[in-house]
Amino acid sequence: MNNCLLDIRDVSRSFGGVHAVRAVYSSVTEGMIKAVIGPNGAGKTTLFNLIAGTLAPHSGQVHFRGRPITGCKSHTIAGLGIARTFQTTKLFGHMTVLENVMVGRHPRTRAGFLAGMLNLPWTWREEREIRSRAMALLEEFDLAVIAEERACNLSFGQQRMVEFARALATEPALLLLDEPAAGLNIYETKALSERILKIRDRGVTCLVVEHDMSLVMNISDEVLVLDQGQKIAEGPPRAIQRNPDVIRIYLGEDHAANSES
Repeated sequence: MNNCLLDIRDVSRSFGGVHAVRAVYSSVTEGMIKAVIGPNGAGKTTLFNLIAGTLAPHSGQVHFRGRPITGCKSHTIAGLGIARTFQTTKLFGHMTVLENVMVGRHPRTRAGFLAGMLNLPWTWREEREIRSRAMALLEEFDLAVIAEERACNLSFGQQRMVEFARALATEPALLLLDEPAAGLNIYETKALSERILKIRDRGVTCLVVEHDMSLVMNISDEVLVLDQGQKIAEGPPRAIQRNPDVIRIYLGEDHAANSES
């Protein structure tokens, strides 16, 4: 049964007369890995920001689990089950790896600012649970040995994995990965692809913006292609590879003509 988790309906967003996203329709089925590709300036990150609530669309709607989330604040959307990572890691460098992942867990807890200030006994139990769940994620990501290391001392690849673990600490149904392979070497990218597949296998649907085409074709169930803010193609990876419009924007008119002949 086709279970639509995310439904993007005729979404548009402009910046000073420049159409970053133009009337985009798409959907993400629960349990899949879907990639969003396109040349620089195609509108990929803007589309992510519209989904995550960082930006509001000028027209159109975004629905998550059947309910409209257009206009909701980003923290509200995160609480509903959408987490994201960024092109550049946004860890708290002065905090330890464990503390960074614990921060990701706090949106799923009951203790607010006042309860924490009062230092109530039940908040102690909750904090122990947060620590325990964060450590379990670090073990899953092979990061437990550096749990007490400050994030600023990690390699870029390690920081990326910590960011993944922190995002999963929110227990998302949908994980938005914005150029996760950026800055990684070939070995780290291979490990990343295996990690994304494992995340999908643990029940988290993934929507990925990525420039590394080998990564996209190896892990994706579907691919959405944007160019100048518009959707030009959508479908299985192999069909996208043969699509003349996709070939044209990446390789030029001559290659597109050859693919059609």
